[in-house]
Amino acid sequence: MIVKLSGRLVQKSDQAVVIDVNGISYEVIVPASVVDRIDQNISPEGKVDLIVHHYLQLGPSSGAPVLVGFLNEVERDFFLQFITVSGIGPRAAIKALSKPISEIAAAIEEGNDKTLKTLPGIGAQKAKDIIAKLQGKVGKYGLIQDKGTGTKTVATIETDWQQEALEVLLQLQYKRN
Repeated sequence: MIVKLSGRLVQKSDQAVVIDVNGISYEVIVPASVVDRIDQNISPEGKVDLIVHHYLQLGPSSGAPVLVGFLNEVERDFFLQFITVSGIGPRAAIKALSKPISEIAAAIEEGNDKTLKTLPGIGAQKAKDIIAKLQGKVGKYGLIQDKGTGTKTVATIETDWQQEALEVLLQLQYKRN
């Protein structure tokens, strides 16, 4: 089973990347939220590391191996949790992960079905199913730093860690006061 690919980024599209690993090129399906950040994770040598979920997609008369790529193991773990929801397979999950995982996890924890309904392929009933299955289980993924990079001031950084600490304590059932 393939769990990680390290190689030179050869091609990038909206839904996939091609990585050359020692002369062998692999097509890796990548959620939109990861494609947006992949350029920021290319080393000076032009290499990129992807954590991969490898599965076999079965058709009526054949099967094809499929690689789904993420920038870190935490994103892959969220994906694996997400596909445990009835009616959401790997392809639907890839399509639905168009927003940063931290936003999706926060919406699930808050029970915000309006945000979930804005994801591609997620309707009202599926949003309710996602909340019912995953609420209380994905709070830790809300802390992922997956909204791109930028320059932050010291005051913003202090506020960020304080807010994150407060959110963690609230998830651990501590009272706000």
